[in-house]
Amino acid sequence: MTAPDSTTTALPTEDAIIDLARSGLSACGADLDALLAGGAEASSTITLRSPITGQVLGQMAADTAESAADTIGKAHEAFLAWRDVPAPVRGMVVQRWGQLLTEHKEDLAKLVTLEAGKTPSEAAGEVQEMIDICELAVGQSRQLFGKTLPSERPGHRLMETWHPLGVVGIISAFNFPVAVYSWNTALALICGDSVVWKPSEVSTLSAVGANALLTRAIEEKGGPAGLNGLLVGERAIGEALVDDPRVELLSATGSVRMGREVGPRVAQRFGRSLLELGGNNAAIVTPSADIDLALRGVVFAAAGTAGQRCTTLRRLIVHSDIAGELVDKIVAAYGTLSIGSPTAEGVLVGPLVNQASYEKMQASLEAAQAQGGEVLCGGTRVLADAAADAYYVEPAVVRMPGQTEIVEDETFAPILYVMEYTDFDAAIELNNAVPQGLSSAVFTSDLSEAERFIARSDTGIANVNIGTSGAEIGGAFGGNKETGGGRESGTDSWQAYMRQATNTVNYSGELPLAQGVEFL
Repeated sequence: MTAPDSTTTALPTEDAIIDLARSGLSACGADLDALLAGGAEASSTITLRSPITGQVLGQMAADTAESAADTIGKAHEAFLAWRDVPAPVRGMVVQRWGQLLTEHKEDLAKLVTLEAGKTPSEAAGEVQEMIDICELAVGQSRQLFGKTLPSERPGHRLMETWHPLGVVGIISAFNFPVAVYSWNTALALICGDSVVWKPSEVSTLSAVGANALLTRAIEEKGGPAGLNGLLVGERAIGEALVDDPRVELLSATGSVRMGREVGPRVAQRFGRSLLELGGNNAAIVTPSADIDLALRGVVFAAAGTAGQRCTTLRRLIVHSDIAGELVDKIVAAYGTLSIGSPTAEGVLVGPLVNQASYEKMQASLEAAQAQGGEVLCGGTRVLADAAADAYYVEPAVVRMPGQTEIVEDETFAPILYVMEYTDFDAAIELNNAVPQGLSSAVFTSDLSEAERFIARSDTGIANVNIGTSGAEIGGAFGGNKETGGGRESGTDSWQAYMRQATNTVNYSGELPLAQGVEFL
């Protein structure tokens, strides 16, 4: 079974890519030419590159161990002043940041498209997430509430209060180059913390643009200098955040491998960590499902962003009675996906981030076939003649005999493994039978199946009749097991950025002890 040829689009010129970078940065308040000139003079640099064409844009100056320590020190000093600012006043900075993001949504989205290869719609959606979290955080700045508890002692008040934590370090990944930063930053700022951000070296320009807008908001609202630090560099610069005792909370998004290293190192110095790691997300499609609805949900979740989302759908568990029909429809839909430069109108699937991602995808497809899988469509590289260093691939659908070793591995590329089931409870067990626990979904019209799935799926996000990707800002985002256990964004996630204190106030004039203890 093969899909029709996917349509492809021509790639932009190198000058067009440079113009995209220059215009996006300039509108956000930064200067591409100055960044590149700084790199020419620096002893340590990082390479700026776009996956759209594979071209190198230039070299940018990178931080050193000394400059990283200085940035963290300035953030600590800013925290000492910021923590005393009333929370609703702190919210005014975040409110202004949200306004600036709204004004420059298209400009910042250009940079996201340039570096992450997202379509304009997806890039704009990511910036909209930033705007949404700013709105949520502004409201939260008036609701950092504790509890009043009944005391067993007369004339005493027992309560809990929440207080600013300190410097929050943020390490983000390339695939959401600005949104995840904002989830952490908006809440950290209203909680009274300062932030230091080390973005992926793959998406530095997006970070410069987002940080420039926040700097402007802080300056306009009279916030302290150093409240938002930006560190540019590779692994060693991230390690500076991991190991510095002044960083009270380290929020890191990335691979499970990274989390295994970061978590113990932060814990060794008794710091806090908030980890958002791998996802190996599944959707169950039952016989009662609306097939057309499931088709749309599956295709976007599996092929959107070229499979480079932590919530990408990677496993499809479909009832054997409808498997043939649904899989045929998916393969046919894949054949209509336009692949190419995200700057071109109508494109739905952009590039993989780099050659390593492409090679990993090919290795996973080979492993799947060696383990009894059948590639139904996709996996072929396109546009290689147009740009040797850009990696565009057709999203792949692979029928598997079961959940083999390769299916349990998260390949950050558009591969959808299809497995069949006959018993619904067994399908839920299959959903849970991977090390990761981020997102999951079920498509069903059976209320009992929907409720059983919500109760038993072991993922942090469990959806009914929508795909695994596309979380809203109002709900806490995060997962279980090897996904790391972190929660960002909505509901009570703000508590991660504060320290909790239990307070007892004695207004009785006596000194009774708890539990009836007598002393003197």
